[in-house]
Amino acid sequence: MTAVLPDGWTTRRPTLDDVPDILALVHASDIAAVGEPDFTTEEVVEILTGPNHDPRKDSWLAVDSSGQMVGWAYIDNPSGGHRDNLDVYVLPGLGTPAQAHLLDLVVRRVAERAREFGRPQMTARGGAIASEAHYVTVLRDAGFSFVKRYARMQRDLTGAERLPEAPESVTIRPVRHDDDAEMRVFYGILDAAFRDTPDYESAGYDNYRQRLAVLPSITWDEWFVAEVDGVPAAILQSADQSGEQNEGWIKNLAVAKEFRGCGLGRLLLQTAFATYAAKGRTSAGLGVDMTNPTGAYRVYQNVGMRAAYEADVFERTVGAAG
Repeated sequence: MTAVLPDGWTTRRPTLDDVPDILALVHASDIAAVGEPDFTTEEVVEILTGPNHDPRKDSWLAVDSSGQMVGWAYIDNPSGGHRDNLDVYVLPGLGTPAQAHLLDLVVRRVAERAREFGRPQMTARGGAIASEAHYVTVLRDAGFSFVKRYARMQRDLTGAERLPEAPESVTIRPVRHDDDAEMRVFYGILDAAFRDTPDYESAGYDNYRQRLAVLPSITWDEWFVAEVDGVPAAILQSADQSGEQNEGWIKNLAVAKEFRGCGLGRLLLQTAFATYAAKGRTSAGLGVDMTNPTGAYRVYQNVGMRAAYEADVFERTVGAAG
C-alpha cells in the first residue's frame, strides 16, 4: 500500500525548467547530511536526459500545499542492466512527510521497468548517509537491506601541484577524443578493468558514447591515457560535475590488468591533480566502492585523498509488475 501524502500535497513530473529548483532542494539536503553541497547542475541534467530514463515515468517531484517543491525522486540506470539505482531527496524537515510516498512510487516503477525490460525481477538500490536516520528507516521499512559502503574522497589542492616525472617507458597524454578508434580503446580499458569490480554492468561502447553525448559539457583536456612503450595501459576520465564547487572530479580511473602494480594509477592521479590546480581548482574528488578488490581505496589514500564522508548502500529485489 502506497504511503499517503499530507492533505494538499501532490506529485508531478519534472522538466529541465525545474533544474534550478531541484538543485536548490538537493543542496539543502546535502548540507543537512554532510555539511556542504555535493550535487551540480550538470548532474541533474545528466540524470533527466540520460539513457534509460524518461522523466515522464522515472522521476517525480513532491509539492506541498503552498506550491513549494519539497522532494525529488528518480531512477538511474544508464547501462540498462538488472539494477535500478534510486534516490529520494527532500527538503530537511519540510519534505520528510513525502519521503516514504516517493520511495513507494519508485519501487512500483522499478516493477514496471522489470516487465518492460523482459526480466522477472530487478534490483532496486539506494544510498543514505548515516546521519539521514529517517531515510534509512524508510528504506528498511520498504524492505531494503544494507549491502555495502561507498566513500566520497577528497584532496585539497594548494596550487603547487606539478606534473609527475614518469619513467622513460611511460607516456601520459590527453585522450584524442575526436578519434573514434582511440575512444574505443579508452572505453575498452575502462570496461575490462571494471569487470573485476563488484556490481559492474557493461553497457557497451555505443551506450557509453550516448551517455557522453547528453552531458552539458566535457573538459577533454582533463581526460588522460597512460601508455607503456606506446601501448595504452591505463586511463583517467574526469567530469565537470563538481565545477560549481571549484573541484576537479575523477569519474573513472582504470588500469589494464597486465599493467597493474606499476604505479600508473598514481601517475594519472598526480597528472589530474596538477591539471586541476593549474586551472585554479581548490580540491579534487571521487567516489569509491570500499569493497573494490583492486585496492582502489588504498591507492587514493596514498596520494593524499581522504574520505569526506561515507554512504551506506541498501537494496531489495523487486518482482516484475503483473
